[in-house]
Amino acid sequence: MNWLVPVVIGALGFSAAAQQPDQKPANVDNPDTRFTLEVNRVNMLFTVTDKKGKFITDLNQDAFSVVENKKQQAIQEFTAESDLPLRIAILIDTSNSIRDRFRFEQQAAVDFINSVIRPRQDRAMLVSFDSAAELVQDLTDNPELLDTAIRSLRPGGGTALYDALFYASRDKLQLDKPRHKFRRAVIIVSDGEDNQSRYSRDQALEMAQKADAVIYCISTNISRIASDGDKVLKYLASETGGQAFFPFKAEDLAQSFENIANELRHQYNIFYRPEPFKTDGLYHTVDLRVKGRKDLVVRARKGYYAPKM
Repeated sequence: MNWLVPVVIGALGFSAAAQQPDQKPANVDNPDTRFTLEVNRVNMLFTVTDKKGKFITDLNQDAFSVVENKKQQAIQEFTAESDLPLRIAILIDTSNSIRDRFRFEQQAAVDFINSVIRPRQDRAMLVSFDSAAELVQDLTDNPELLDTAIRSLRPGGGTALYDALFYASRDKLQLDKPRHKFRRAVIIVSDGEDNQSRYSRDQALEMAQKADAVIYCISTNISRIASDGDKVLKYLASETGGQAFFPFKAEDLAQSFENIANELRHQYNIFYRPEPFKTDGLYHTVDLRVKGRKDLVVRARKGYYAPKM
């Protein structure tokens, strides 16, 4: 989002402190920590496919309808964002529960980085999580640093998935400005089973939504029986306009990463100024559709958090 007036957000506890690559997430409990944002309109980054999953990339502004809180909104700007710079947070589960698939995770993540990150344009970061979340590599456009960081990971411990998502969204993606100039994505590689986090699933999701980040999940549960963790991954992805992938074999992880890479290069972006304009700090629902085309599927976030005056 990009709002017109300066807004000071205090209750959320944003931290603007710089963090070194080998540090763990900073203490986030200080209620006096504040972060100032400047905004004037909402942007919706989204993907359109047909029923078979083929990307539809030839639509124009007049094809879309945006409704916020049941009121039609006027689209101010429309673009096809095939080359928008990327800001990607890769969250890799290093808990004991994924030990037998870990080598495949690492190689698939390395291949993804090498195929997606463009020097001097895109940046990615790596956060590992077992009993706690840890920043292994800060945002960088250097694939070699990310490669080294991924290969340095070792499995062990519990699972603090929500803490990792909360931290990456709040302490990194939210601080990288100007927001409307970048496409933000969080890629979670995990079985979705959290047993160590201080923050809840919905607290973590809220931070991702406030960072305007789309969440993509790759399940490491190779059982054909859906687990509670799989349901969590589906929920996080659907609420932010992303996708969850469930490869049946560890060797298929690479295809899931490739699907994400393809989607990141086939998206649209819409800007609109909410009417009525409210700075109430609340979550506002948004319904984005292709007019008169029930044969097409739009994947977009389901709403946004307005700033609070």
